[in-house]
Amino acid sequence: MPSPRSNTDFMRLALAQGRLALPGCLPNPPVGCVLVKDGVVISQGYTQAPGLYHAEAMALSRLTNDCSGMTAFVTLEPCSFHGRTPSCALALINSGVEKVFVGLLDPDPRNSGAGIRMLRDAGITVVVGLLAEEAADDLADFLVSKPGGSSDRNDQ
Repeated sequence: MPSPRSNTDFMRLALAQGRLALPGCLPNPPVGCVLVKDGVVISQGYTQAPGLYHAEAMALSRLTNDCSGMTAFVTLEPCSFHGRTPSCALALINSGVEKVFVGLLDPDPRNSGAGIRMLRDAGITVVVGLLAEEAADDLADFLVSKPGGSSDRNDQ
């Protein structure tokens, strides 16, 4: 793929990152994250094995410079809760990210919009639904939406 130039290009790159998570991330969903500053990709990540980095945490862990002005592209809503790993929404808030594009809301009843609310309450601009159909195609088989279930499965 040529150098990404648009929000759609960056989200497509995040989707590609998510695909790299398989099969090691299972039973967690294969989420991808791309961090962009001044129109340039500065870091990327994808969900690791259970108990290890989620996509956002992996991408953030690779940064060494100031994160202010950064935009995150994440294929699934950042988790709002702390399970085996800390909240990804909180990690993005603490990083100084200014804007987050999310492909798909997380149907996990423990999250289900809570990660988006956390980001917005912190003053971060959030856009939900960028390439939602493609994100749903990639993630549908890995998401759990029944009560007590979890797409993050940190509780299992």
